[in-house]
This record gives sequence, structure tokens and C-alpha cells, in this order.
Amino acid sequence: MSNISSITQFLLLAFADTRELQLLHFWLFLGIYLAALLGNGLIITAVACDHHLHTPMYFFLLNLSVLDLGSISTTDPKSMANSQWDTRPISYAGCAAQVFLFPFLMSAEFYLLTLMAYDRYVAICKPLHYRTLLGSRACAHMAAAAWGSGFLYAVVHTANTLTFLLCHGNALDQFFCEIPQILTLSCSRSYLREVGLLVVSACSVLGCFVFIMLSYVQIFRAVLRIPSEQGQHKAFSTCVPHLAVVSLLVSTAMVACLKPPSISSPSLDLVVAVLYSEVPPAVNPLIYSMRNQELKESIRKTLDELTRAGVLPTDSVDLAGDGKDEGSHGCNAHELVEK
Repeated sequence: MSNISSITQFLLLAFADTRELQLLHFWLFLGIYLAALLGNGLIITAVACDHHLHTPMYFFLLNLSVLDLGSISTTDPKSMANSQWDTRPISYAGCAAQVFLFPFLMSAEFYLLTLMAYDRYVAICKPLHYRTLLGSRACAHMAAAAWGSGFLYAVVHTANTLTFLLCHGNALDQFFCEIPQILTLSCSRSYLREVGLLVVSACSVLGCFVFIMLSYVQIFRAVLRIPSEQGQHKAFSTCVPHLAVVSLLVSTAMVACLKPPSISSPSLDLVVAVLYSEVPPAVNPLIYSMRNQELKESIRKTLDELTRAGVLPTDSVDLAGDGKDEGSHGCNAHELVEK
């Protein structure tokens, strides 16, 4: 039996025993990481540099991209390095950093997704009050509240987790230091406090999810009143993927935290962790920009400037599309009201 702080390192999950599969994991995660880095990096650059995108919707999107980059950068580099060099250890300090940073960034992201749902609700259902309810100061306060709530959430969980007494070794059945996995190594009753905190956190997440669902119900009711079928299609084609990503994030995170030990298995834990830690950062840039003509044009201008500066090859502008997509952001208030 030993206190967690007396352990010098943990052993992360090895994805495979054969060298070929380890390299496959490395290249797969590298591709996901680079896609997330490129997509979110382009959104951050476009929103920050284009004053036309200095609106509440894009302000929240910029924050989402920063959180996505932070969360995937917390877990992937170490996991890829372990696969590349056929090792498993992670230092105590590295594990503690993951225990703090990953819950911080993921919880802040979910609170931010709740704000984005509110933004779309006000934009579509209360367009005349949009500038009043979502002014620049209000948006800054709401974003700060999301980041601050995530920080407090992570501080509480990290402080409690790092006091555990461990009596089941230091090997984790996960590719990063996940709090539920550390709970399985604990033999002290202090883990019951963490279980209670996880349950309270799950209730908070569920409350936010209910708010998001109710917001989308109102959004869809408003969309159905749009006389143009094309307008309805554009709104649904954008809002439904948003809701799908939120549902994936919530369901997999709750399964990871609340699943009973009787149904737990390394394979299930791995699949669930990949779904909530790898998929959202990689697909969010596509979902939030694929039908947003304004953002695509800004990204194209950014790529053009980088190409002229010699940073990118001349054919890289194709990444932004051909600029002829007739649909813009399906949940853009002004567009839907005009229709």
C-alpha cells in the first residue's frame, strides 16, 4: 500500500504487443492529431485575424477550437511517443498534469457547447434580442464562466485523486491517466469521495445536456416554420451534426465515469476513451465550417496569405474548398430570419 504521491511513474496501456500494430496506432493517432491541429488552427487564425468574424458565434467557436487543441494535445503526444518507442511509463508529474488538464479542458468544452446552443437558440428564436442578450461583454463573461467552471472542476477532482492510497500496482488500462482508471488502483475509502464527485459532475453534465436538448427543440420548431425548404434543409444539416457530437461526447464520458465494474473491460474502456477524447477535436472543425461560407472564405484568404508568404505550397488553398458552396451556417440567425 502506498500513497499516490510516493509513486514515481505509472504504466499506460500498450495498444498492442506486436511492433506492426504499435506503429499502426502511432500513425493513426498522428493522423488524427494533425487533422485536429490543422482544422482547429485554421479556425483560430481565421477568427482572430478577420474582423468580420468578430461576432458571438465565432468567438465561442474560437474558444472551442482552443479547448479542442488543448485536450487532444494533453493525451496524444505521450501515447504516440510510447507506441513509437515501445514503452509504457509516464512520470508522476506527467500523469498529474493529465489528471488536471484533461478534465479541465473537457468540462470547459462541454460548458462552452452549452453556451453555443444558447447562442443558436437566441439567434433563431429571439433574433430581435440577439445583440442585447449576447453583447461582447456578456459573451466574454459567459466564456470566462465556462473556463472558470472547468478549472474549479479539475482542481477539486485532481486534489482528491492525488490523495488516494494505491494497493493494486501502477498499471493503468488506458492510454492516458484517466481518473476512473486510477480509481481502480485505489484501496482506500477516499475513492468513495471521488465516486461521489463523479456522480455530482455527471448530474451537472446531464443538466447541461437537457438544456442543450431543450434549446434544439425550440430551434427545430422555429426552423420548421421557415417557408423555404432549402432553408430548412440547410439549418437541419448543420444543427443535427452539432447535436450528434454533443450526444457522443456526453454519452461516452458518462459511460467512462459511471459504468459499473461488472461491465468494465479494457477493450470497452479504450473504445469509449477514443470516442470522447479523439473524435470531437478532429471532427468539430469540419462540422462547424463545412456549410459556413463566411468561415470558409476567411480560411481561404488565410491560406492565400500563407501561400504568398511561402509557408504553404501553392495547391494548399484547395483545403478550404472551391468557395462555391451555396449554403452558409445553417444556424445563422440573420440568414434564417431573412428567409
